[in-house]
Formats: sequence, structure tokens, C-alpha cells
Amino acid sequence: MLCRRLAGYRTLDRGRLPCMGRGEGRPQRSEPAVACRSPCRAADQGVRRAPGRGLADDRQRLGLLPALRRWRGGSPRDRLPRLLDSGDSVDRALGLIRKTAAVWAGKATGALSRVSRRGGGTTLPGDVARAIDRRVLAKLSRDLAHGSVVITGTNGKTTTARLVTWLLEGAGYKVVSNRAGANLIFGATAAAIDGAGIDGRLRADWGVFEIDEASLPRAVEEIQPRATIVLNLFRDQLDRYGELESVAKKIESALGALPDGSRAILNADDPRVAEIGLGLARVPLWYGLDDTSAGARELPHAADARTCPKCGASLRFDAVYAGHDGLYSCPNGDFARPAPEVTATRIELDGFDRLATEIQGTRVEVPLGGLYNCYNVLAAFATARTLGLEPSAIALRLRGFRATFGRQERVEFRGRHLNLVLSKNPAGFNEALRTAVDLARGHSFLIGLNDRKADGADVSWIWDVDFEHLRGTSSAVVPAGNRAHDLAVRLKYAGVEAAPPETDPGRALDALIEVTAAGETAHLLCTYTAMLDLRAELVRRGWARPYWET
Repeated sequence: MLCRRLAGYRTLDRGRLPCMGRGEGRPQRSEPAVACRSPCRAADQGVRRAPGRGLADDRQRLGLLPALRRWRGGSPRDRLPRLLDSGDSVDRALGLIRKTAAVWAGKATGALSRVSRRGGGTTLPGDVARAIDRRVLAKLSRDLAHGSVVITGTNGKTTTARLVTWLLEGAGYKVVSNRAGANLIFGATAAAIDGAGIDGRLRADWGVFEIDEASLPRAVEEIQPRATIVLNLFRDQLDRYGELESVAKKIESALGALPDGSRAILNADDPRVAEIGLGLARVPLWYGLDDTSAGARELPHAADARTCPKCGASLRFDAVYAGHDGLYSCPNGDFARPAPEVTATRIELDGFDRLATEIQGTRVEVPLGGLYNCYNVLAAFATARTLGLEPSAIALRLRGFRATFGRQERVEFRGRHLNLVLSKNPAGFNEALRTAVDLARGHSFLIGLNDRKADGADVSWIWDVDFEHLRGTSSAVVPAGNRAHDLAVRLKYAGVEAAPPETDPGRALDALIEVTAAGETAHLLCTYTAMLDLRAELVRRGWARPYWET
């Protein structure tokens, strides 16, 4: 039957072929005699067609072209020549091959990194994969069933990302997230690769990515998030980020490029974040604290946002909650805190153990400490409501929340409690000290200071930290990290009696254990890589698990 159909098609096509000379275009043995005797219609009309057109028509009639159309997902009216000439299908196939190869290479790199115990494979797989396909994150993000949430800001990114992930997982969704805190574009790529299958497709419902402030424009362009949270803007790693204004401009440009339907969720209590949000074309969702009894009346001396961005007058603060975040307004009426839609009221703080508050009429309790974490919980609650989760389900889920590694992570050793708190800039350090001394009544401290790339090479910011808070309240302070001697000088000027500086994390840990009595809690306040060094030492001693297993 196929032969007869082919013969019929050749008969039809023969009528379109040009006369090319003696003997050319003669009928074949299988062709009907009538076709052989008939004159060439095209020749009679003097029409010459491009060679191969008949082949295209044959493919169309044989069903090859419709199949290609269906595979391509294009219009049924598309013609095969256009399909081939555009190269679209070839590009698509090459793109798929490149993406799959990038995923495999990234997965192999991550596995090798873990097996060799050279790290958790939280960044390097992303570097390798992007070297093969620089658009691999954008391609994997399109595989997510419901979309992505992006979290940025100076402090609180990891905890807020963990809170949002925790809530979405509680609602039954599968979530991919850079939970280890690797928040450059390479870390987000590594997390997406880890969640992909061997076919190169990302198998998850949601992506929740914490993103470094400077990387936000690229992350928004590649991930195309459904919601973007901006937590706060404080001075941090000036040698890497530059001044606060340059960081604010990057965030503003990223929020201005959010895709249609995406929502910006912004902290109304931060004057710099408010300045960005008030200039956006689309109105963001504002959140903020609304309990003046939990705040201070004056700004700390390390506060960054003190003046009105319109007229330059000193802002008037009715309450200060964390750093320069609070209830503010310009005395000239040029600028004021935006009215938040989602607020936290009736705030209760219990050291590092627990915080409770009321959000939109729902009582929320979370096993986290510190007023700064109230902002993280509020941002996660506002995001979850935006994504459609019910308030009662959110509150129930938050009660069982577990802090991520290095962020109020508890480690037990011979009756002593070690509390790891990441503290990496003046605002974050001051809030950690305030919570440890005033709320948790802490007496034993290890303070770790490193100056590696992830910490910032400039450590002059330690002179803006209120270490004077430890004077007369602490029984033991161990300066640690590769800049422990700089820290010891700062503590001396603060009037704090400290142990000799110790650059080796193991010996620093031993010094802390020696001065901490059984049953007491020692607080370890550290910059990022100092925290990783100490945690690696805890893992080596068997006191903690690797962070990729937590």
C-alpha cells in the first residue's frame, strides 16, 4: 500500500517538475503510462521550481511534517522549509542537550565534592554547570510547577528562606532551595541542579532562593520569580559591595524588572527599602512591626539611614526595632514609613528560645529568638499569604520550625549548650549581642572574626559594634578567627576582659569549653567563614552533623 501511495505522489509531483533535458523526467517503470505520455505542465507554463520542493511536499503528505509540527508545538499551517531554514528545532535540541550535559556535570561535581569531603557541593556544581550552559538556571527555573520566591537583603536571608521553604513543604509542595546559604548565582544554580533528575528536568513545585544583594538583578532576569522579598539594607562588606546607595540602586533596578504578575514584598520599617519601594511602578506589599513597647527610642550610633532622602533632614523615630528599622517620618513631611498591610503586634521575646506575636489576627509562636527574627517571621508569613496559604496552617507549621545551620543552631557537649549565631556586620552583631546579653542573660562568648572573601577583607567595621555591651556582664570572652588579634584590641578599648586571642578554631573551642560550666550556654557570634571553621571543627569532633545533612 505504501508503494502505491508513493507512486501516486510521484505522479502528482512529476507534473510540477521542470523539463531539464532529454531523458530527464522520464516515467519510471512503476509509474502509470498516462503520466509518461502526458506533457509536463510546468514546462508548458515556463515555470521553473527550486529542486527539492517536491521532496518537501512528499514529506508533508507522508505525515512527516505534521509530526514535526506537533513535536515543535508550532502552528499546523507552518511549512517544512521554514521549519528547517529557521534552525529553531536545531537550536532547541542543542539547548536541551547542553542543559542536560550541564546538569550531569554539576551533579557529578557535587557528588565528588561530598565523597571527598571537600565541601557540601553548594557552589562548585553551579560553576561547572554554568561553564557548560550559562542559561542552565533560567532553563531549570522554567521547569518549576508553580514558580519561585527570591529573598534578598543584608541580614536574615537564610532564616527567611528556610521559613518560606518550611511553610511550603508543610503545605505539601516539593521545594528546591539553596539552604546552605550559598547565595550567589552559582549557589542558586547548584541548588537547582541538585533538584534536577537525570533527564535534566528540575523536579519541584517551588524554588526558594536567597540571593546576595549584588546578584539580585541577574537572579531576577534568570529565575523570573513570582515573589521577591527585600528584608533590609545595612552597611556590609564595603570593600565588596560599596556604599549602601550603590546596593540600593541594584535592588531598585532588579525590582523594576520583575515580570508581570510578580509581587515585591518589602520591609516598610527600613527607610532605604521604603525609598526603593515608593519609586516602583507597581505597588509592593508592605510589612512592618507595630509594637512600640518592643523597640528602643534612639538610633544606635552605627545606624545607616538617619536622614530624609528628599530633603536631607534628620528622620524622627518613634520606635527603633533593629538597626535603623523602626517607625520614622521626616519632620518636614517629605517622607514617612509606608503604611504596612501585614503587621506584627503584641510581640513577646524569650531569649534565643522563642518569640511570639500576632499577625493579622493570628497568634504565631516560633522557636527563634531576637526581635530581628520577628521581621523574618513576618516576611515569611506575608509571602505565604501571598502564595495562598491559610493563616491557621501557617501558624501551626511555624511552631515546629527548626533553625538552619549556624543561625541560632544549638550543639550539646557534656552538658554545655553551644549556640552558633552568624553575625557579620555592625547591625547584625549589635542585635545578636543585645539578644544574648539582655534577653538570654549570656555570660560566656566566643567571638570569631575572619577576613576572607565571603567575610570582606576590611574589618574596620568592628569599631561600630557595641562590644561595650559585654563590659561587666560577661564572665568569659574568647577572641577567635584569623583576625582574632584585631578583635582583642577592639575588646580592650571597649573595656572587656578577654582571653588571649586564638586563631585556631579547635584551640578557641577548647578555651571556651574550659571556661563554660556544665549546664550553661555559651554563645558563638561569628562572621560567615569563622562560623564555617568552627562548625567544621564541631563536625570533626562528632558534636554536630555536616550541614548538608541537617
